[in-house]
Amino acid sequence: MSSIAEPARRLFVALDLPSLDEALALAELLDAPRVKVGLELFCAEGPRAVAAFVERGREVFLDLKLHDIPETVCRAAEAASRHGAAFLTVHASGGRAMVEAAVQGAGRCGVLAVTVLTSLDRVDLQVDGNPLDPVALCVRRAKLAIDAGARGVVCSPREAAQVRAAVGPGALIVTPGVRSIGAAAGDQKRVETPSAALAAGADAVVVGRPIRDAADPRAAYSAILKELL
Repeated sequence: MSSIAEPARRLFVALDLPSLDEALALAELLDAPRVKVGLELFCAEGPRAVAAFVERGREVFLDLKLHDIPETVCRAAEAASRHGAAFLTVHASGGRAMVEAAVQGAGRCGVLAVTVLTSLDRVDLQVDGNPLDPVALCVRRAKLAIDAGARGVVCSPREAAQVRAAVGPGALIVTPGVRSIGAAAGDQKRVETPSAALAAGADAVVVGRPIRDAADPRAAYSAILKELL
């Protein structure tokens, strides 16, 4: 695999845009092989937002973060998997039975369990009554999710090393909260650079706003790929 193709497989471009036309245009501009369809685009366009990229040969990470009772999540995962996404997210905080139900419903679509949102820090967790720090909570939820059959987990780069040690080499670790040096963090509180994420054990990173909002999205995408070499 070429030096450019390999980093591109380590990056999911988050297509957080209000319309399918805009999302398709950005994906085509970047020629990105892996894309993330999140809540904004899915709520605006529905399942066709997944199908359109699958039809164009893109690998889709469907980031819906399902969190409900097990039967509801099972049925929702089954419905979501029909559209051809490679990965589907659920919240690990929903518990073992819920993650198991998601895996059952998703079939060949890999379930990724979100551990702790990157917009939360230790203070936020304490306010919510959780005594654990983000690292300890991420590790606990990651182990639960992998034991429940999840294909992998989503955590910030700051916990990736500890999560990798806990779940072993076979589980996928995908990290949002990735920013190049000097880039605005926005509402993300636990961030690291792309290269730091990989060094910590991540298999792939998710980047949205630093590419989407750049004056030259293609140049921003290329710069991130260089950090993933």
